[in-house]
Amino acid sequence: MRVLFVSDVYFPRVNGVSTSVRTFRQDLAACEVETVLVAPDYAPADTAPEPGVVRIPARGVPGDPEDRRMRWGRLTRALEPLTGFDLVHIHTPFLAHYAGVNHARRLKIPCIATYHTFFEEYLHHYVPVLPRALSRGLARRFTRSQCRAVAALIAPSEPMRAVLLGYGVTTPVHVIPTGLSAHQFEPGCGARFRAAQALPVHRPLVLYIGRVAHEKNIEFLLRVFAAVVARVPNALFVIAGEGPARASLRELAARLGLAEAVHFVGYLDRDTELLDCYAAADAFVFASRTETQGLVLLEALAQGAPLVSTARLGTRSILKEGCGAVIVEEALEPFAAATVRVLEDPRLRATLAQQGRRYAREWSSLAMARRLHELYRSVASLAPERASADAAPEPALTDSAS
Repeated sequence: MRVLFVSDVYFPRVNGVSTSVRTFRQDLAACEVETVLVAPDYAPADTAPEPGVVRIPARGVPGDPEDRRMRWGRLTRALEPLTGFDLVHIHTPFLAHYAGVNHARRLKIPCIATYHTFFEEYLHHYVPVLPRALSRGLARRFTRSQCRAVAALIAPSEPMRAVLLGYGVTTPVHVIPTGLSAHQFEPGCGARFRAAQALPVHRPLVLYIGRVAHEKNIEFLLRVFAAVVARVPNALFVIAGEGPARASLRELAARLGLAEAVHFVGYLDRDTELLDCYAAADAFVFASRTETQGLVLLEALAQGAPLVSTARLGTRSILKEGCGAVIVEEALEPFAAATVRVLEDPRLRATLAQQGRRYAREWSSLAMARRLHELYRSVASLAPERASADAAPEPALTDSAS
């Protein structure tokens, strides 16, 4: 079987979509599924060539230094010679969606999409001038329209499936999370991370890893950390990742008197530094309201990092009793108290670490790839006229430049 992936984001842009795409491609190969990925070129970034990845010339996105917008003309021309596929799998709702749907229609093959992004919350944060009620309505209509254009949808979690059904989406929705590869269970070295970042070995370390963006609710975590420091004065807070909220979070840390205790370490190499970073944590904290799954939590559990986290949207499908996490409400005092308890109780940390490593083993990426392969086989058997319901117009803001 051959499947064409189309995505508006991929490495070196680090986020959950990039991780999911790479993880599934690697494990689908073990299921004898050949994939070709069409994604943006991030030049001048140092991007090593990757087999089966077609890079499309792209330009920057205003106000977002990390992302790239593929050139529409180049994208459509690059897709034209890509034939001989059984179906198209779209991973993002921007230009990739429209190009992917149109290409599938030209080839008379089915098209499916994974709903990685909680677009309603995304739009609220990135177009804040719109009233919340208006942005919510626009996002839901936009989602329904895009979902009608594909034969099947994948939600990374059951709560995200419920959101789509609540929007009135009628396309079949299948829950297939992104799993963890075997490499992510290789033990990291916390001491090595501390040495590399010049962080004292003896100081308790609170950690957040992920996109440094407004929708991740990191401002709340900083305020929680201020309350933690009042009780654990030598605690450190490490924020690993990049994103548009970094400057404002630095300013907030300074206003809270935390500038010396909060360390922004940027992106880390996923195969080495990132594992060491997880392993260095005495407490991993998380409070995002927008996760469609929350893969970063599984990665932390696999490294034995004790979690203190809210359970909202997709993270509810991961955070269960006995999973290696202290689950709390999004309220400053309870969250801070739980974090302090984890930092001050080595026996509790050891118990959570043991539970987390054991629980994470249940989320094998190969098992998830096999489920995805079964869905591919089912969808590929659809008659061409059932591949999608609506026409997919070109996006309103196209880039016809060559």
